[in-house]
Amino acid sequence: MATFLKKKDPNTTESSSSKHKAPKSKTREWVDAIVFAVVAATLIRWLFLEAFTIPTPSMERSLLVGDFLFVSKMHYGARTPKTPLQVPLTHQTIWGTDIPSYVDWIQLPQFRLPGFSDVKRNDVVVFNFPTEFQHPTDLKTNYIKRCVGLPGDVIKVEDRQVIVNNQPLDAPEGAQFRYFVATDEVINDRVFDNFEVWEYNLTQGGYVVLCTPEIADEFAKLPFVNAVHSAAYSEDQVNPRIFPDASLFPWNADFFGPLEVPAKGMTVSLDEANLAKYEVVIQHYEGHEDVEKKDGKLYIDGQEINEYTFQQDYYFMMGDNRHNSEDSRFWGFVPEDHIVGKAFFIWLSVDPNGGFIDKIRWNRLFNLIE
Repeated sequence: MATFLKKKDPNTTESSSSKHKAPKSKTREWVDAIVFAVVAATLIRWLFLEAFTIPTPSMERSLLVGDFLFVSKMHYGARTPKTPLQVPLTHQTIWGTDIPSYVDWIQLPQFRLPGFSDVKRNDVVVFNFPTEFQHPTDLKTNYIKRCVGLPGDVIKVEDRQVIVNNQPLDAPEGAQFRYFVATDEVINDRVFDNFEVWEYNLTQGGYVVLCTPEIADEFAKLPFVNAVHSAAYSEDQVNPRIFPDASLFPWNADFFGPLEVPAKGMTVSLDEANLAKYEVVIQHYEGHEDVEKKDGKLYIDGQEINEYTFQQDYYFMMGDNRHNSEDSRFWGFVPEDHIVGKAFFIWLSVDPNGGFIDKIRWNRLFNLIE
């Protein structure tokens, strides 16, 4: 039987319910606006820019406590989410609480979208703290340091001087070191404020001060200062906390290395020394489920491994405040999949010790980070 479509009569009017939708309530309008804002902010935060603040002095003077900055996800390429079951616009906990903001029931493979550039030496980089194994990769605590070692580089520190591939690496402008200011007098806090020195401690015979070499020279000119000396560690001072193993590598923060940074495709023999250097990398960052060290040998999925080829690139990070920075000298390499983005520019800077008038550091606003 044939079916005929009846032509609509233009004079026929539709019912008011089908022609005119009921207006949205105020509550519905607010809900729609909030949902749109959350989705838009989440996409911007994931793909383009994310806001961070500096809580510690490990990057002074390049970055100060109280600096608020934007980190570019576009430079190195944004990472696809690894932990999808998470409250939007949170990191590890729900705002203002200790309640976890995620569950790790689902862990997705992680990929990186194309970016403008690769990580370059001297870039200021935000990354997930590698050894925080209790959290998924994308929800580990965010750290910010300067990249001094690229994949395949050989890193060494001799008497504070960073050496990369046998070439001295210039310290960034404003890099701070520890000095001993010898004096018989108590130095007024205003003197330190005038020099913009924020970290100093009174000790026997003077002060231990963290500052730039230029400021140390200015201290030496003061009439009540007897002398200013570098307070770097000596080569024979072994720090048991220094990476990778003080029993095999008796290093400290000022005399470190040489240490080769792993690169994708690089193969190393797994002797005792290399096991100490790279065991953590192989066990935790390379995607293996069953890695075990037993009797000085490394086993992957039950098979003894005498050499290993790395599956991704790694980086060596250091803080500009060289004697007050927990960095790769202490906990090792940063895997490529832990890289969050490049620190781009400071949009606000608040002095935590400033008064009502000088709380905002106006001269730092909208400064590019170099």
